[in-house]
Amino acid sequence: MGWGAIIYLAAISGIPPELYEAAVVDGANRIQKIIYITVPSIAGTITILLILAISGILNTNFDQMLVLNNPLNHEASNVIDLYVYRVGIRGLRFSYSTAVGLFKAVIALILLLGANGLSKKLQNRSLF
Repeated sequence: MGWGAIIYLAAISGIPPELYEAAVVDGANRIQKIIYITVPSIAGTITILLILAISGILNTNFDQMLVLNNPLNHEASNVIDLYVYRVGIRGLRFSYSTAVGLFKAVIALILLLGANGLSKKLQNRSLF
């Protein structure tokens, strides 16, 4: 579950309990409290974590990929980070691997700016 769960729990704990009490008095069930109180109250947190997740979509766990990669699963487990490692460190083509890593970072930046712009347009909430 990770850090995202901790951040969501912290956001949920910041919701005033009076809102839930008023919803119970009005006759709301558990699902209605989630839909009408919890989700709108943490919408900003959801948006920010979604933007950060979209920008990090190209990242992989390089350590796991390096350790678990072998000739049997090489075709299925070849990722950008592992390719940069093979070409740059093993193949001694440092400039080429730097360019590939930079291209990956530029694509991640474009994804971040695109997700941020879409969020700003749809919800008036964004990172910057």
